Amino acid sequence: MSTVSRDGVELYYETDGDGETVVFVGDAGYGGWQWGWQYAAVTGPFETLVTDLRGTGRSDAPAGPYSVETLVADLEAILSDAGVRKAHVVGLGLGGMVGLAAARTTNRVRSLTLVGTAASGTDIDPAPLYGAPADHDALRESLTPALSDEFRTEQPDVVEQIADWRQVEDAAPEAWAAQTAAIAAFDAGPLYEVAVPTLVIHGTDDPVWPVEGGRALADGLPRGQFESFEGARHLVTVERSRLVNDALVEFLESEDD
Repeated sequence: MSTVSRDGVELYYETDGDGETVVFVGDAGYGGWQWGWQYAAVTGPFETLVTDLRGTGRSDAPAGPYSVETLVADLEAILSDAGVRKAHVVGLGLGGMVGLAAARTTNRVRSLTLVGTAASGTDIDPAPLYGAPADHDALRESLTPALSDEFRTEQPDVVEQIADWRQVEDAAPEAWAAQTAAIAAFDAGPLYEVAVPTLVIHGTDDPVWPVEGGRALADGLPRGQFESFEGARHLVTVERSRLVNDALVEFLESEDD
């Protein structure tokens, strides 16, 4: 467990394993719990680096609004502190936008895996995904657009566990608003400038980040490939974890030097 300070803001991250580094950059509001289904699958053949966005978990929560450019600078500071020159970046939602921007504007990105994200935040309203950490019922309800009805019916214990984790790790309302401001203002710019290999993953039933945005993103990237998972919602990484992990590890191994 480590922290690095950038402009007076303490940013938390932790690493595990050996090999090429895979850095997980999370979605607005969500704490590090969101990567619990991928962490073990990747650690070992790769070094994993999990961050808490400013405003979330064990990172500081300065006043907002935040921008994707600010979050990219945070990511660069973390990678530098960890001694990582280049990393495979895996991003969910807002984290995917951070990965896209980092790949276009820095030399830190070896490959991208973009989950449930888009090239622009203009038509994205992330509000249904948020529940205030102090309200357990609201946290559970806000998992409706994140997890399919089938998953929530068949695995209620997992849903309750996620809600419990969210009470401890998720962003407070002010930090959530600061993070989602970064989504609203984001435009990826010319996608042809993102030259790194990119795997775009999407659930076909994501009501907040529509699958059409994922397809368009993959189509616009010079080295993009698209993989969708039927019936899954925003947290496709949770409800289709085995299949997503297979696709992720296969992609990473194909790009590992």
